[in-house]
Amino acid sequence: MIRKIKEGEINMKDGKLKKLTGKEVEEMRDKKPLPIGIDDFKTIIEEDYYYVDKTKMIESLLDDGAGVTLFTRPRRFGKTLNMSMLKYFFDIKNKDENRKLFENLEISKSEYFEKQGNFFVISISFKNYDAESWESGFNTIKNEIKLLYNEFYLIRDNLNQSDLADFDAIWLKKDNADWINSLFNLTRYLYEISGKKVVVLIDEYDQPIIDSYIKGNYEKCIAFFKAFYGKVLKDNNYLEMGILTGILRVAKENVFSGLNNLEVHTILDDEFTEYFGIMENEVEKSLEDFDLKYELNDVQKWYNGYLFGEKKVYNPWSIINFLNRGNLKSYWVNTSGNGLIKLYLQKLKNDVFDDFSKLLNKENILKRINNNMTFENLKTNFGKNIWNLFFHSGYLTLADKYDVMKKNASIKIPNKEILEMFSEMFIEIYFKDSETFLDMTDALTTGNIEKFKFELNKILLENIGIFDVIGIYKEQFYHGLMLGLILMLKNEYEISSNNFSGKGRYDLLLKPKNILERKEGIIIELKAINIDNLKLNSEKIHEKLLSECEVALNQIEEKEYTSILKNAGIDNILKIGIAFFGKEFEVKFERE
Repeated sequence: MIRKIKEGEINMKDGKLKKLTGKEVEEMRDKKPLPIGIDDFKTIIEEDYYYVDKTKMIESLLDDGAGVTLFTRPRRFGKTLNMSMLKYFFDIKNKDENRKLFENLEISKSEYFEKQGNFFVISISFKNYDAESWESGFNTIKNEIKLLYNEFYLIRDNLNQSDLADFDAIWLKKDNADWINSLFNLTRYLYEISGKKVVVLIDEYDQPIIDSYIKGNYEKCIAFFKAFYGKVLKDNNYLEMGILTGILRVAKENVFSGLNNLEVHTILDDEFTEYFGIMENEVEKSLEDFDLKYELNDVQKWYNGYLFGEKKVYNPWSIINFLNRGNLKSYWVNTSGNGLIKLYLQKLKNDVFDDFSKLLNKENILKRINNNMTFENLKTNFGKNIWNLFFHSGYLTLADKYDVMKKNASIKIPNKEILEMFSEMFIEIYFKDSETFLDMTDALTTGNIEKFKFELNKILLENIGIFDVIGIYKEQFYHGLMLGLILMLKNEYEISSNNFSGKGRYDLLLKPKNILERKEGIIIELKAINIDNLKLNSEKIHEKLLSECEVALNQIEEKEYTSILKNAGIDNILKIGIAFFGKEFEVKFERE
């Protein structure tokens, strides 16, 4: 429900407006604002935004005692906000003012609260890095470092002549500036002035590397960051603690070469899981706080499904946006960079079609998943490592608890939000233009079967390449194909595939979301002619196709697949049998 407080009404799930009482209006106005797009911890606390307390992470970090920690998580899972929280906690600047931010939060109950405000903090983020060339990218990096130096310009008065020259070269972006040593030197300056070791925070450390890889600038980028990160994180006597976040454990053998004090926590690990994302109890509490508890089951279907370590995790970006708008729809996928995934899908589309189809069909697939994916082995074995990429980027998740001793893990699409993304990506990768299918889906939903047949035939003829995907056209191939096409109707219909109804499993089912509109419920049963029939002539092939269509319709009737629609109060039902052989097909239908 999208709230319209000023007008005294809200927009309900069914699209109708509900008038609010004066009391209801005041109650809704009393709700805390939601921090949409706000990842500055101080702003959230001081302006009293709704906040799920993750400050116990500080205690866990200090207990752990690692010199350098890398957290890898998908985009929009709270990494930047947590880094902001750490900055305000540890930073000696404005320590008394910052202490107030934490007074009513979990960390204030810890013995480690005395660590608050004890260190200088160097904090830098590369999350917005986006460059077509290494030259422009390097300029972006230099600008970020320059801004960082500007935060510490007051220390210039305490530097000797040599260090002052190096500082100013960075600060003023001079040609002779030592960018590789810039972070290391800053830790040294601060330590020598204060006698206190320095906390270094690097948010989205891998974004420049990923972006450069996509744009063809990888070698120059990796050469810089290998030296840049190595200088500040390896054998740095001025470093109290280093914390990095990113999506991938990128090129460990290069970027973090010789870094013996590095500890990595990925989505396969149990440690620190509760600090990234929202846990189930936290989601339930937030729904209760915003009077949306009745939506819990649907929220679980849309945004749950992630298994990080042994914990169920929700996407926080999606939850916050849902709390704000009350509409169950995709939020996260529209914000997350998936350029790398699309790059590899284009390269591998023929090889992954079968697996892609299974995922669209809500099936699990067995793939090798681990924490050690690098760009080097990604290049040498596209087919295996693309699933690692999908997994660590948040597009797939574990179906079962991860067993490090097993070679393969069972992975799946986590929820409806990601399923929508997969369906759209399927169309884009294999058919280029989703507009192509509008006439076909319109014909299907209006019951114009002849038009549907015409448009489907056109799609198959115009997309010859899809039939190069596999040599033997199994029913699964056509199932994935049709599912990918009809998922465009997800806003009007509840679409399911290969589920139980009556006395068996139907192939595809479209259930109208609004039964008051009297749209037809649709059941589609698919058949594929066996490869042994290759020697048949054209006339015999079409006879066989029509015969298989009849078999499909009889199966719908005998197995009572329509019962699921009838039980939902839908009595106008369209039954369709489709039989395929290569690019040839026939369609038969019945109504009841």
